[in-house]
Amino acid sequence: MKLMKLAAVGAALLFAGTTAQAGETYSAVKARGFVQCGVNAGLPGFSQADSKGVWKGIDVDMCRAVAAMVFGDASKFKATPLTTQQRFTALQSGEVDVLTRNTTATMTRDTTLGLMSAGVNYYDSQGVLVKKSLGVKSATELGGAAVCVLQGTTTELNLADWFRSHKLDFKPVVINTSEEGFRTFESGRCDVVTSDKSQLGSLRASSATPDDYIILPEDFSKEPLGPMVRQGDDEWFMVVRWALNAMVEAEEYGITSKNLDEMLKSPNPNIQRILGVSGDMGKGLGLDKKWAYNIIKQVGNYGESFERNIGMGSPLKLERGLNAQWAKGGVMYAWPIR
Repeated sequence: MKLMKLAAVGAALLFAGTTAQAGETYSAVKARGFVQCGVNAGLPGFSQADSKGVWKGIDVDMCRAVAAMVFGDASKFKATPLTTQQRFTALQSGEVDVLTRNTTATMTRDTTLGLMSAGVNYYDSQGVLVKKSLGVKSATELGGAAVCVLQGTTTELNLADWFRSHKLDFKPVVINTSEEGFRTFESGRCDVVTSDKSQLGSLRASSATPDDYIILPEDFSKEPLGPMVRQGDDEWFMVVRWALNAMVEAEEYGITSKNLDEMLKSPNPNIQRILGVSGDMGKGLGLDKKWAYNIIKQVGNYGESFERNIGMGSPLKLERGLNAQWAKGGVMYAWPIR
């Protein structure tokens, strides 16, 4: 009997140590009534305001998913446009609750900034964009080139590492925004522009003459892009992480914004848990059973978000590539909701 009591106490202590504790950010978000998201000031397909001031993009959908999860309403968010220099300070200071701004997850950022990555919503790589008229087919032909590169990013380091490893010289032309970099590139002040390939595709698509440019085949780096939050609020971290996982897992099980209500009748226990038909998966985060249902209904699954914002049905026409489901040759793999 004594051993049984000790075991019960130990189990209680273990459970207490692993239960999420409401932190400052999550409490503030609920009290405020909306999520404040830091986004790119204007990157087509990822985050951009239209002529009516409505923000759209795959990163904006990440923000909308968090709002739908917490409030049952994907419109309960506000976007704060941030430059690469402003983004981390804005998150550190509490100006924004979450950074959903094409930001690379790295060990340095997780261990030195007081921030942490909550997942990956786009697997990218760094590359270079050149004018077709330059006649270059490979980045190995760019010795001595002037390269437009964003200041204060991992892009600068990757660029220097790649050129050094290939024993090539280059002249960096430091710029503050992607738009400035593309304008500088178009004006001829630099020979090429480097960034994440998704961003290069976005800049090319926004050009009046997109067919004049090509993205060279070399990958300078791995760039896992995703939302970031401040350290110290485990519950808020889990909200953001599981909002993303719900979108990815919904696609795995074929749940879409269009067939969602029909899927409520599915006998599949995994689908039942995702949609709140059985179990109460949101209880540990203070959410109702329909938290994932609300995300899928109002924002869509990951594949739907990808396709309308940056996929082949969008102006960017990006293939899924690494961002395809793991069972279809990609690396998108959701943590199970169970």
